[in-house]
Amino acid sequence: METLRISATINRDGRLKIDIPTPLTEGEVEVVLTIEKRKKPVYTYDFSDLTGRLKWNGDALAAQKAIRNEW
Repeated sequence: METLRISATINRDGRLKIDIPTPLTEGEVEVVLTIEKRKKPVYTYDFSDLTGRLKWNGDALAAQKAIRNEW
């Protein structure tokens, strides 16, 4: 059994055409097709209202360097 994952586009007439080479030999095969509609990520929160409101105690640059040096 082979599993193939591809991205495809549905034509205006509602047809999906798949033409891909496979390592399978000639003969009849059973094809199972699962269609997932792609969803664009939804960004629901705008962080601009926090601009200038967060206060940092200490040296922000030194804190960043310390975190980076942990790796």
